[in-house]
Amino acid sequence: MQQPHEPVRPTAQPARVLVVDDDPTVAEVVAGYLDRAGFAVDRAADGPEALARATALPPDLVVLDLMLPGMGGLEVCRRIRAHGPVPVIMLTARGDEDDRILGLEVGADDYVTKPFSPRELVLRVESVLRRARPGADRGPVSAGGITVDPTARRALRGERELALTLREFDLLTFLLRNPGRVYSREQLMREVWGWDFGDLSTVTVHVRRLRGKVEDDPARPRLIQTVWGVGYRFEPAGQGD
Repeated sequence: MQQPHEPVRPTAQPARVLVVDDDPTVAEVVAGYLDRAGFAVDRAADGPEALARATALPPDLVVLDLMLPGMGGLEVCRRIRAHGPVPVIMLTARGDEDDRILGLEVGADDYVTKPFSPRELVLRVESVLRRARPGADRGPVSAGGITVDPTARRALRGERELALTLREFDLLTFLLRNPGRVYSREQLMREVWGWDFGDLSTVTVHVRRLRGKVEDDPARPRLIQTVWGVGYRFEPAGQGD
C-alpha cells in the first residue's frame, strides 16, 4: 500500500474531516492517520453527537461508522445528506452486501469494510475530496436535455435542478462527456471513482440511483442504457424518442 501523499488541500486551511465511530481505538487510529496526512480532524462517538458537530462546524467530509449507538449510521447519513452534499465514506464491520448497498442508497459516496488499512482509508478520503473540488478547468456540458456545470457543481434536467450526490454528479458528468460509448463497470469504477479495484455493486447502485433522477421511466431507461454483458452507455438521442 502506498504512503499517503500530499494533503488534498495545499493551502493554509486544511480540509476538515469528521470521524464518527463508537470504538475509541478505531476512532483514534483513523484520526491519527488523517491528522498526519494534513487534515483537520473532529470526532464523534454516536449519531446525535455527530449531527451536532456537523451542524456547529460543517465538515468537508464525514467518515461514518454504520453501527452506532443512539442513532444508526444510515440515519445519520440521511440527515447529513439532507442539509447538503457533504461527501460521506461509510465504515462497516459487516460483510453483508445489503448493508453496503443501503449505505450507498442513502447517499454515501464510498465505503470501507472493517478491518481496513488506515492508509487505504486516507487514500480514499483524498480521492473523494479531490473529486469534490469544483473542476475549474472543465466547462459545462449538455446532452439529452441535461446540463452539468462542474465549476458550480450544478446539474439541470431542462429547467429543473437535480439533487445529486458527489459520485452521482461525477458519474453523470463522465457519461455526458462520452455519449454513445459503452463503459464496463470496471471502467466506470476506474474513471469515476479513481480506483482499479473495488466492489462493482457500487457502480450498479449509482447507475440505478442516477436513472431515478434523470429518466422519465427508470424501469425503462432511455438515456442511461444497459448494454447487456458489457456495461452502460449514455444515449442522448434517447430523450424524446
